[in-house]
Order: sequence, then structure tokens, then C-alpha cells
Amino acid sequence: MRAHFILYVQNQGASAAFYRVVLGAEPTLDVPGMTEFTLSDGVVLGLMPEAGIARLLADTFAPARPGGFRAELYLVVSDPAAFHARALATGARELSALAPRDWGADVAYVLDPDGYVLAFAGGA
Repeated sequence: MRAHFILYVQNQGASAAFYRVVLGAEPTLDVPGMTEFTLSDGVVLGLMPEAGIARLLADTFAPARPGGFRAELYLVVSDPAAFHARALATGARELSALAPRDWGADVAYVLDPDGYVLAFAGGA
């Protein structure tokens, strides 16, 4: 089984550029309507323009309301401080600095340009 986590974004090109820097990786697919980054075997992060999903789902789709968090992408990485720093340098807004958490991991939280929470975790 493979899992694709698809984020609906306002601007595919800008979001792809952001994730290129933050993930330190090139997309495995980058075509009009979808950019994908392979995160590990069987796990893919997709970036789809909101306009594209609105066309696919017609009248049933509405973008998330401004002001609220849309979703969280929790990434367990070898160097959470480096990912956190790249995200901030690329335009993310810091929500919480890298710190030990109750569940045994050191985690930093940022908000990406589309309103998604990114967590960079090390440890457990």
C-alpha cells in the first residue's frame, strides 16, 4: 500500500518552491495540477491547486476558512533544527520553537504559506 497526503494549495508553483527548500528534495512529479514529493517508500506528499480540486469535486468543495489551521504534516527527520530553520528562511511562520515534548520527541512547529502546520520531530 502507498499513501498520498495531498494538500490543497493556493499557488502550486509557490508551494512547490517552498517544499523544495524545506524538504531539501526535488519533486518526483511536477505537472500542471499536481506536484509530488516522495517522502519515503510508499509515502508521497502531493500539492494540488485549490482550483483543480474544485473542478474535480464541483459544487462540493470549499477552501478552508481563513484564520484556522487546516491540517498538520508531522515529519520525523534526522535533524529537526535544520528543517525548522529552512522552513523559517523560506517564509514559514514559527508556531513553536524546537523543544522537548511530553511524548519523548523534540519537535518544532511552523505554519506554511497555505496555512498548514508542519511539525519537524526528532527522537522518539
